[in-house]
Parts: sequence; structure tokens; C-alpha cells
Amino acid sequence: MSIAISSRRPRETFVLVATLVFNFLFLSLSSDPDPLQDFCIGDTSVAFSVNGFPCKASSDVTADDFFYDGLSREISTNNSFGSGVIMGNVLAFPGLNTLGISMNRVEIAPGGINPPHLHPRATESGIVVNGTVLVGLITTGNVFYSKNLTAGEMFVVPRGLVHFQFNIGTEKALIFTAFNSHLPGNVLVAVNLFGSNPAVPDDVLSKAFLVDRSVVDEIKSKFGG
Repeated sequence: MSIAISSRRPRETFVLVATLVFNFLFLSLSSDPDPLQDFCIGDTSVAFSVNGFPCKASSDVTADDFFYDGLSREISTNNSFGSGVIMGNVLAFPGLNTLGISMNRVEIAPGGINPPHLHPRATESGIVVNGTVLVGLITTGNVFYSKNLTAGEMFVVPRGLVHFQFNIGTEKALIFTAFNSHLPGNVLVAVNLFGSNPAVPDDVLSKAFLVDRSVVDEIKSKFGG
């Protein structure tokens, strides 16, 4: 549908054009940039650039560049969280370079948790393959949403929101997750705050969590901070 702007006043025309431009820019930034070629197998021997790795020379590309078996491997959950993740991002699977997608394999022992975290560059969707899992997410308005999921059920977490998966069943849970970025990033909330290097000052964390410094020190000791 055409829009006749000649009859509008200059200010109204400017607002209309600015709104349209803003909306198109927002849509274009909602995921990784679209590739401009069939594929760009990442040359991971070179430093990561702004939006991906340089392309491997086409003459060096083989069938193996389009396949990855990492997500077929079982993961140890013998750690303090009782969970493990195998990441299928561009760093592990260079064939994803510039394509704007990636996947993870998540395993959680009974009573274990994939702790609160967020992905700054991607929306996440996931499907429970085995087990019973409490999936929860928190909005920027501080609203908590959660549901118990079983095999075959799917969830979605909008980009940048804090979320977790907690195994409430009696058997190991298996989840496969997918992202609209070849490198979604992973910010583990507790690890970032209490295990950063250099460490976040105790006074900052004490004030933020309204607890004594001794409590902060105790928590930091569990994360090596």
C-alpha cells in the first residue's frame, strides 16, 4: 500500500519516515546479520572479527565442515550444579559461521540445575528429550514464569532474559536447545557476580544483596572469587 506524504505537514512527514526507518533497523538487528553467500566456513585459526570468523577458502572446504557430532556425546554432571552443557556454537562447529544458528546439549542430574543465566545475543528455544524439568524465566519487569515440562515439550526464552532448568524428576534430564545466533553468549549470573576476575568488590555485592560482607565472602569462596 502506498503512502501519500506530499499532503502531510513537514513535521508529520519527518515523524512518519523516522518511525519507518527505526522499525526496519530494529528488525535488521533482531538476530545475527544475514549471510551474503551460500556458506562461510569459519577459519578459527584467525582471530574472531566483528560478526564472525573470516571464511575458509572454498577450495579447502570438505563435507566434514557441514557436520558436527559433538551433541551426540554424554556429559558428566558430577559438579556442584549437577549439570553439564555441550555447546554447538561457531567455536565448536565452524560451519555455523555467519548463519545465525547454534544448538546446545544440556544434561541435568536428578536434583541438579542449569543455573540462572542469560544469552545476550540470542533467543533460546528448547525441547525436553528425557526427564521432568522445571523451566523458569524472569522478565525485565521482574515477573517470574515457569512450568514443569516432560519429554517432547518445548519452551522459549526471549533474548537476554534470565532463565534456568531444574531437574525435578528421578532420572537424568536431557534437553536440546537452539539459538538464533552462531555465538549467543552465556552469562552465568552467580559465577559472573561472585567468581569474576578481578573480583567484584565486597562492598558492592554487600550493598546489592543487602547482606553482610561475611556472607559475600562465603559465597565467593564457593566460586573461587
